[in-house]
Amino acid sequence: MYKILTLNNISVAGLEKLPRDRYEIASEIQHPDAILLRSFKMHDMEIPPSLKAVGRAGAGVNNIPVDKLSKLGIPVFNAPGANSNAVKELVLAGMLLAARNICPAWDFTRNLEGDDAEIGKQTEAGKKNFVGFELPGRTLGVIGLGAIGVRVCNAALALGMKVLGYDPEITVQRAWQLSSDVEQATSVDDLLSRVDFVSFHVPLVEGTRNMVNAERLKNMKEGAVLLNFARNGIIDDEAAVAALDAGKLGGYVCDFPSNLLKKHPKVVTLPHLGASTREAEENCAIMVAEEVRDYLENGNIKNSVNFPEVFMPRTEGYRLAVVNENVPNMLGQISTVLADAGLNIVDMLNKSRGDLAYTLVDVEKAVDEAVIDRMAAIDGVLAVRAL
Repeated sequence: MYKILTLNNISVAGLEKLPRDRYEIASEIQHPDAILLRSFKMHDMEIPPSLKAVGRAGAGVNNIPVDKLSKLGIPVFNAPGANSNAVKELVLAGMLLAARNICPAWDFTRNLEGDDAEIGKQTEAGKKNFVGFELPGRTLGVIGLGAIGVRVCNAALALGMKVLGYDPEITVQRAWQLSSDVEQATSVDDLLSRVDFVSFHVPLVEGTRNMVNAERLKNMKEGAVLLNFARNGIIDDEAAVAALDAGKLGGYVCDFPSNLLKKHPKVVTLPHLGASTREAEENCAIMVAEEVRDYLENGNIKNSVNFPEVFMPRTEGYRLAVVNENVPNMLGQISTVLADAGLNIVDMLNKSRGDLAYTLVDVEKAVDEAVIDRMAAIDGVLAVRAL
């Protein structure tokens, strides 16, 4: 029986992928084999010695101590692309909110006073203050062409917009999905200088923090609109507000309210709604539950942020999963332990990622605890499991 600790509410659609005859799931549980979470911050949490996997029902893993878990031989899984349609739709909504001045116009009408005739007069007199513009012919720049960025590009083209994209690390899979009508920008600066809107779909890392700063804002077109539904910190908010106040920027729509932004007349802040749809929550939960289950039961790894992608079909043998530091002669030492125990290897797969390596081994006979202990004692081995 595997034990699963949930640190946030996880969609029932995902939990149903973990059969109750093999999985015990609770928000309070001792000695968990795996943790499922959404936004819970794990950085100050004591890691249970029994833990074998962490699954984030979403894409970003800033709330998870990935480096710490890597050193313990624990993979961290996420759900890239599962919420991509939800975020795409919010980006489109953000462009429309900014283009048509929807929020200030709504605020204006909510504060009208008098009888209906008087409200009608004020409406006609006031509507000239909220004149907007249409999207066809405008240019959208998309930085980050992963699952979300590609959907945003293709949807914007369908609305009649011109689209520039930038991602030096675009995958072959995403490139196949991206419309050929999306023009490639040569750099972030090249893209920013040519667009009416820019939407960001990158993680928050050292290289993307304050990607849009005062210097880059100077080179943007007058009246351009910033859209950030990715991560707080990608845009230097103080620089953005200064550009709004100076009339350089036309608007700023984001998912990350702050005291600086929340009441600015040219800013629309939303309460982190990017993935907040029932469909996205279900998709994320289903994906990450299936990933964690496949790892616990079969040792396979898909969509891990710190481990290599590994899939080996099950044979009729008995399986071992070994996590170790990516150093020479580890496979030799693992094989020697098995040979000394008289265990013949049926199938084996080894892959590495950065400082970590991961090996699946199928052998003909069951592996006893003494063999596992000998393998775990090898210098550089971080975790050993018999499946």
